[in-house]
Amino acid sequence: MHKPYGGFPIEVNGEVVGAIGLSGAPTVQNDVDCASAALALVPDAVPARRFIMNNYTHQTAPTQFVEANSIRFAYRRFGKTGGVPLVFSQHYIGTMDYWDPTVTDGLARDREVILFNNAGVSSSSGEVPTTFEQMGANAIAFIKALGLKQVDLFGFSIGGMVVQEITLQAPDLVRRLIVDGAGPRGGQGMELIAQATGRLFGAHPHDPPESVWLAVKFSPSEAGQAAGREFLKRTHRRQEGRDPEVNDKVSPAQVEAIGKWGVQQKGASDYLKTIKQPTLVVNGSNDVNIPTVNSFIMQQNMPNAQLIIYPDSNHGAHHQYPELFVEHATLFLNAVTTTKEGCTHG
Repeated sequence: MHKPYGGFPIEVNGEVVGAIGLSGAPTVQNDVDCASAALALVPDAVPARRFIMNNYTHQTAPTQFVEANSIRFAYRRFGKTGGVPLVFSQHYIGTMDYWDPTVTDGLARDREVILFNNAGVSSSSGEVPTTFEQMGANAIAFIKALGLKQVDLFGFSIGGMVVQEITLQAPDLVRRLIVDGAGPRGGQGMELIAQATGRLFGAHPHDPPESVWLAVKFSPSEAGQAAGREFLKRTHRRQEGRDPEVNDKVSPAQVEAIGKWGVQQKGASDYLKTIKQPTLVVNGSNDVNIPTVNSFIMQQNMPNAQLIIYPDSNHGAHHQYPELFVEHATLFLNAVTTTKEGCTHG
């Protein structure tokens, strides 16, 4: 086969390996790339897609790209297909490689996992918005560009604010959500988060030394810090095809969004009562970034929310107790739904 390819290009790990022609059939560079091209862009290729997805892991899943809203989103997909996929929304200045492989691979045993960089972050194009509302809108565009009709959401830290916005703006798109280390609009102490972020990250807001994450995500106890060091080791297992670190425009935009979200005003958190989807709220016992009390406030005001607070833990409790968190999250995502209207499956 000779380049250039005709039709619409297929990208795997940032490399054009083929194209979708006018007939809808893939034309590919070689047989190795054929399955990847089919699973990405040919709806009828379900058996091949399931085989490929089930053999990818956090460490090996290729970085792919899809365009929506004039943004080229970078993403990775792996895990068990056929059910409702779980879309991850990341924390402040984090990339896809900042997720914990123990968590992503653990959850991928029972469902397809989708990691992505939102607009302007790392390998995705565009600019980082200065509101979580627009970050949510961009995430919705990304999800719909993948052709997904319904998803579960897992948002950590500012990603927890983004998944709230996704749910508010596109409620029919969201089946269940996990809100981890986050808080509501105008929550208790939320107006101070931007200052806390500056204090915690100090002189390295764009490329902090790894020791910063030990202070931000983990308990200062001996056990907490030991868990933190193990987490940092896990995040470096993937060596090939890693995301670039964020540029110096990301932190200021995300901090501005945090400041707007935390503004104290009457009725700021009333919207929580409109989020009817089953929700798992998670946090550490002493979150130094987003005060833990906000997780309780969210659970008390979301009609179908439950709360888990992990002991001797900080902002990244799911990193400190990754196996336990996977067990809890799996039970939640697989559970029979109990609401005021009665019981339903899923």
